[in-house]
Parts: sequence; C-alpha cells; structure tokens
Amino acid sequence: MVRRSLRSASWRLIKVKAPGGAIKIHYRKVRPKKAHCPVTGQPLQGVARLRQSQKANKTSKRPERPYGGVLSSKAMRSKFKQKARQIDAS
Repeated sequence: MVRRSLRSASWRLIKVKAPGGAIKIHYRKVRPKKAHCPVTGQPLQGVARLRQSQKANKTSKRPERPYGGVLSSKAMRSKFKQKARQIDAS
C-alpha cells in the first residue's frame, strides 16, 4: 500500500521504466490548470503553468505586452478600441 499522504488527488501516478526493465510508479504533483481570460474565457497564450513553489523570472511567467497574462489578445484589442473611442468622444 502506498503511504497515506500520496493517496490524494493532488498527486498523479507516472509509470517509469527502471534500468532493469521493471516498471515502477513515481508520484508527482498535478500541474495547475491553464490561466484563462476573464472576458472571453479563452486559455491565455504564453503564460507558464507553474506551481507556487516553482521559481521563474517575471518575463517567462507572462508575455511582454499590455495586459499580458491577464487578458487574451482579442479582449485586449477590444479594450484598446474602447479606450480610443472614449478619448475621441471627449
């Protein structure tokens, strides 16, 4: 029986072939879901799927554009259009 702490759904089972040819089971943490845009609901492109304990620099976590890592490119373009229309109207 596997130890009690590994019996939860936060661990996934991975079959690994050992050098002797035997198949062993390794346990790894489940990867987090992809980040989604709050406006369109699409998965965000270029955003790393990292756990909170994993370290990465700021530029590899999200794209280098306005609203990068928050809005999808489609939602970002529509937001810029709305802002431009507000400036023209005033």
